Amino acid sequence: MGENHFSRPEAVDLHVHSSCSDGTFSPRELVDYAREKGLAAFALTDHDTVDGLDDAMGYAGGIPDAPEVIPGIELSSEYQGSDIHVVGLYIHHHEERFRRKLQDFIDSRTGRNLKMCALLRQSGVPVTYEALTAAYPGSVITRAHYARYMVEHGFVKSRQEAFDRYVGDHAPCFIPREKITPEQAVQLILQAGGIPVLAHPILYGMGRDSLDTLVRKLKDAGLMGIEAIYSTYTPADERQVRSLAAKYGLLLSGGSDFHGANKPGLDLGVGYGKLFVPKDLFLKIKRSAAAGGISGSRPAGQAPVGV
Repeated sequence: MGENHFSRPEAVDLHVHSSCSDGTFSPRELVDYAREKGLAAFALTDHDTVDGLDDAMGYAGGIPDAPEVIPGIELSSEYQGSDIHVVGLYIHHHEERFRRKLQDFIDSRTGRNLKMCALLRQSGVPVTYEALTAAYPGSVITRAHYARYMVEHGFVKSRQEAFDRYVGDHAPCFIPREKITPEQAVQLILQAGGIPVLAHPILYGMGRDSLDTLVRKLKDAGLMGIEAIYSTYTPADERQVRSLAAKYGLLLSGGSDFHGANKPGLDLGVGYGKLFVPKDLFLKIKRSAAAGGISGSRPAGQAPVGV
């Protein structure tokens, strides 16, 4: 990392994580790295938290040629037993009701983490929630942090072993998180004045008809965009998502899903080497936010979902 790979300067990355959730770069380090990479803008979209936004935006504001930092978030939701993520772009992250709901998520995560730590201790891994928060201050503790902690303290040899033996979806110490529906995630982002975007839809492993149904339901709930450019997509994947965007009148979004060292080989702005998200795609989202999303609009006649 560190080398500017772009032959075209007008690149953006609309899906990026910091150490405030499960990335390894601090918000300020992301600003510096995005500047080094020649990005025109990037969206900081940490999982269920906005704690890094003020730091990143304030820091970038003091650097004349810094990339634009787009205030964002990635909300976790559940649909028919699958984990569905909805990214919010250009959110008003200090909006009171939005912050209250995020605090509910944090409180729910804390209870889950306490239970998972107890199960790990029963399984012979002496870890406490206090030790995790001390090791990773300022972060929303996720399973990536458990795995990193276990590797660093010699309880396992690799991140994969930590997931396979202890904290993976079907492992003995896993406890599922309390989740909202994708429709509620969309509405929460709209209420914060943002642009809701369905993240990496191909990753959900749905058939074409099932994915079409999900997108239609979310469009009815107020979905405004879909992630059509993504690090792991094949050309056929991208064509499928672009077709869905055209069918339902959705904005195109794209990003690397950069997590720093937690996703080895996946780099900011370029993914695994070939990703390119053009600036004009980002400008359409920005114009849409300025025209309506910023006001916290929702589909005409639709009441807020009880989030």
